[in-house]
Amino acid sequence: MAHWTTDFIPGKPRIAFDHMGEGPLVLFMHGIGGNRTNWHDQLPAFARRFHAVAWDARGYGKSDDYDGPLDFGDFAGDVLRVLDHFKVEKAHLCGLSMGGRIAQDFYPRHPGRVATMVLCDTFPGYDASFTDAQRAEFVRIRKEPLVRGKEPKDIAPVVAKTLIGPKAGPDKLQRLVDSMSALHKESYIKTVEATTHYNRVADLPNIKVPTLLVFGGDDTLTTPELGRRMHAQIKGSAFVEIKDAGHLCNIEKPELFNKAVLAFLEKHRDLAR
Repeated sequence: MAHWTTDFIPGKPRIAFDHMGEGPLVLFMHGIGGNRTNWHDQLPAFARRFHAVAWDARGYGKSDDYDGPLDFGDFAGDVLRVLDHFKVEKAHLCGLSMGGRIAQDFYPRHPGRVATMVLCDTFPGYDASFTDAQRAEFVRIRKEPLVRGKEPKDIAPVVAKTLIGPKAGPDKLQRLVDSMSALHKESYIKTVEATTHYNRVADLPNIKVPTLLVFGGDDTLTTPELGRRMHAQIKGSAFVEIKDAGHLCNIEKPELFNKAVLAFLEKHRDLAR
């Protein structure tokens, strides 16, 4: 199968994405320390049956930075731009961590554009999931060193070790370190501020589309217990725990992740069009 290609959605900011395959569109959205390359273990597997697209969110990877502060809802506007770019009525959304929050934020804004959601190692909103102390600690280890003059590559090893599962090999840890080292410093600070102060909590009982929750068994940030609580609130949803994986389950256990998500999407493949 051919390799993915990198293309761009014009406009302000310009959005970069890697994509391959044909069929219903699956949009993969990375976490706050990631970029489109986090999904490179997924694109070839999903491209056999789907048009698999992994974006760089605004201010990440090859996507443009932007002027002014970030409103977390801006990401939802960019998702709409992706769907319109490909002229699809509905797409399958797959988001990890912050990417999962973007999916949950997009759905009530544009419910008619969502075929299914795959929510990975994520949470419905800080108010519902974290104490004030946990939120402050999240900001502290990510933002404060950068404000004091450090660069993303300086904080990457420390932050990566708080996310990766204890059984992940050094190659998986290095992928996460490399991902975080490539962050755009100013845009990343804006994103940390925007995501932690965005108090809109997803209305899980009102999610009406097929939804799969995938959580790493060793994830200490968004725990499997949190995932099960979300599962209990989303009627008809499915839940998969990937053992021996931390917060980046798609990178740490790609074969198990791909098998679980592909099985779910195949059931609902033609809902996207």
